[in-house]
Amino acid sequence: QVQLVESEGGLVQGGGSLRLSCAASGSISSINAMAWYRQAPGKQRELVATIISGGSANYADSVKGRFTISRDNAKNTVYLQMNSLTPEDTAVYYCNANLRPLGALLYYVYWGQGTQVTVSS
Repeated sequence: QVQLVESEGGLVQGGGSLRLSCAASGSISSINAMAWYRQAPGKQRELVATIISGGSANYADSVKGRFTISRDNAKNTVYLQMNSLTPEDTAVYYCNANLRPLGALLYYVYWGQGTQVTVSS
């Protein structure tokens, strides 16, 4: 059974930093892209950042220059370093992986359980 397990989020003051991690576990053959999404109250889930297996990353305009996505392929883990946080970053953050389970022919999308990040003003 493949699952994505995220680290705990937390409460941080505006201007502060927080690092999230998400580890994929189970019988995995390979992982293509990994990503972070977030969903604020009353809003749709939005893409924050993506990173492919080779390390190339893309970011939403709202987080460029403040957030950094990275991954450790040996650990099947993706990270999100969030700096200069503002109250507008308050949301539930979800990790996402496009991966091929062991024995499977196709890639599937898996989601983490979500972790709350709250930024106070």
